Amino acid sequence: MTQIGTRYIETDRLVLRRFERSDAPAMFANWANDGEVTRFLTWPAHTDVSVTEGILSEWVPQYEDPAFYNWAIVLKENGPQPVGNISVVRWEQEGQVPIVGYCLGRRWWHQGIMTEALGAVISFLFEQVDVGRIETYHDPNNPHSGGVMRKCGMTFQEIREKSDRNNQGVCDAAHYSIECGDR
Repeated sequence: MTQIGTRYIETDRLVLRRFERSDAPAMFANWANDGEVTRFLTWPAHTDVSVTEGILSEWVPQYEDPAFYNWAIVLKENGPQPVGNISVVRWEQEGQVPIVGYCLGRRWWHQGIMTEALGAVISFLFEQVDVGRIETYHDPNNPHSGGVMRKCGMTFQEIREKSDRNNQGVCDAAHYSIECGDR
C-alpha cells in the first residue's frame, strides 16, 4: 500500500478535489446546514456558516498527511461549487482497510452522483493506493445509502446491532465491503 493523499479525480460528470476554505458558503448552503442530509450522519447540521468555516480550517491542513483522503464532490455542469463530500473516515486493521463515508446535498439525490463518486474513489483506492479491501456501512433506516454501495459492487456482509451512533441515536449498522479482486 502506498499512501498518496487526496488527489484530483475526474469522472464523466464529476470532479473530486481537495476542499478549500473558500468552499465554506457552498458547503453550508448545499448540504451542511440541512438536517435531512445529516439525519443519518454523526455530526449535526451546521447552524451557521462559521461552523463550516471551522471544519474546513481543520480539514485543509490535513491534506499534508498522505493518509488523509477527503474530496469535495463538484458537478462539472455547476462550476466549482461542491455539492457533497466523500472521504476515508477512518482506517481499520492497523491502517490497511479504509472505511469510506459520504454525503450529498438533497437537491442532487437520486441522480447517480454518489454512485459515480464512490465508484471513482473505490477505483482510486485500489489502483493508486493499492489497498486490498474497502469497507463502508450505513444505518439500515437509510436504505438508499446501501443501494449506492451495491451499485458500486460492494457486498453486504452483516448487520451489527446497536453498533453505531448517528443523529438518530444508537443504531444498527449494515456493513458492506469490496475486495480488489472483486472488480
